[in-house]
Amino acid sequence: MKNTVITLQRQKEKKEKITMLTAYDYSMAKLMDAAGVNALLVGDSLGMVMLGYEDTLSVTMEDMIHHSRAVARGAKSALVVTDMPFMSYQVSVEEAVANAGRLVKEGRAQAVKLEGGEEVCPQITAITRASIPVMAHLGLTPQSVNAFGGFKAQGRSELAARKIIRSALAVEKAGAFALTLECVPEPLAALISSLLTIPTIGIGAGARCDGQVLVCQDMMGLYDGVAPKFAKRFGEVRQSVDSGITQYIDEVRRGVFPGPEHTFEIDDAVMESLTEEFGA
Repeated sequence: MKNTVITLQRQKEKKEKITMLTAYDYSMAKLMDAAGVNALLVGDSLGMVMLGYEDTLSVTMEDMIHHSRAVARGAKSALVVTDMPFMSYQVSVEEAVANAGRLVKEGRAQAVKLEGGEEVCPQITAITRASIPVMAHLGLTPQSVNAFGGFKAQGRSELAARKIIRSALAVEKAGAFALTLECVPEPLAALISSLLTIPTIGIGAGARCDGQVLVCQDMMGLYDGVAPKFAKRFGEVRQSVDSGITQYIDEVRRGVFPGPEHTFEIDDAVMESLTEEFGA
């Protein structure tokens, strides 16, 4: 069955956990989709894990469209949600709607995600009025890393927690179909999840959210950067990759690869004729 914003809403109502993973290319999207993940997030985290940036701020609309289109080709059942990159929605409501439209039309996204609370509610309302579903994002919002002074947990003080709660209620009212909560205390995330009618997707927000999302490279041990506290490794793919590459280099240098089973034949008479004509 195709996952949609409606099916995710029903999962919350039935208390069935929602699964979400980041995907940035066709091959990985196809594998995740076949495994049965509910949603794929084409996150602007691709700037760090795919493009080598220090943060997400340098990611462009063209980057997001390119990767979103590839993921959409591999996703038959999973809902494809694509991040709106830094400064693609903050300047004006009109620009936000236009860029969200590009992610859907050119990037084949089925929903978009943007960071922020009450300050982006006009954008959320306008984008949803254009028939584009919006996932909101609160807590540690990576595009605000400079304002936060680094990648730090949010909502630990009463004042900060109240602000996140108010923002959560505001983005729901503005029309968001779901809310990502990143790096907030588990009890706060649980309270917000109980207050909202829309699903909450946690990343570093504890098990009491309505669903979870992780960066694929963190989850599979592919990224060699510093792994965040909340990123459990469910596989050690990098070890297999390292082993395979090392074996490949060794066999090429020793002349073991390619072997007879990897090559194509030609008639001996043809080769004799060619050798006579061209020499060897």
